[in-house]
Amino acid sequence: MTRALVVPAAGTGSRLGSPLPKVLHPVAGRSMLAHLAARFTPWVDAVHVVVRPQDREAVAAECAALGLPASLHLQPQPIGMLDAVLCAHAAVTADAPDEVWIAWCDQVALRPATVARLAAIADGRAAIRLPTCLRPEPYIHLERDDLGRIVRVRHRREDDAMPAVGETDCGLFALRGDVYRDHLPRFAREDVASGARTGERNFLPFLAWPGLPGPVVSFPCEDASETIGVNTPADLATVERVLAAG
Repeated sequence: MTRALVVPAAGTGSRLGSPLPKVLHPVAGRSMLAHLAARFTPWVDAVHVVVRPQDREAVAAECAALGLPASLHLQPQPIGMLDAVLCAHAAVTADAPDEVWIAWCDQVALRPATVARLAAIADGRAAIRLPTCLRPEPYIHLERDDLGRIVRVRHRREDDAMPAVGETDCGLFALRGDVYRDHLPRFAREDVASGARTGERNFLPFLAWPGLPGPVVSFPCEDASETIGVNTPADLATVERVLAAG
């Protein structure tokens, strides 16, 4: 089993008040990139990081300091996560990995046990595998039908109506190799993923796309804290407490 990891990391960290590229902002004394390297390098064969052109040198320097042999790809315009994930498409598919994992750069509270479980759930039928969690006031809600299939992804930032308690992702997704290679670009060409309010090209609606060549398989993460992305100083403080507690 060969795996590639794609990390969209073209964010600026503006809500954190950081002068650094978001992926380099320190969390508990280490950059977000350092946390991600520790979590994922035991499980993947190649790492691809998507950055803004002006951040390439700084991110490359951090990769070198970490001893992380990552390939860097440029996202010139911040038009959404779907575009970011596809910025690495040519390089990733050239290596023909069995799976492509996608991890948001700020999900540093992911637990090793959750990542290990993602690797252990070997279901060749599944188009996508991911950990999820039930939590109050969700930022994302995965809406399911009576058969348990994800049929819609609701986004708070797109002004979608949100439940009081919802099922949310943890910013970690495992795509079968052919799903990333062939089906994700087809989904992108359909232009069905633009946010109603932001106009951004979102990746998450891919989970509900009828064209997927297999089921989406989810499993519960270890703890609700794993769903927290480090977007604000309050998020940062919460995640640092979680990491300190082990």
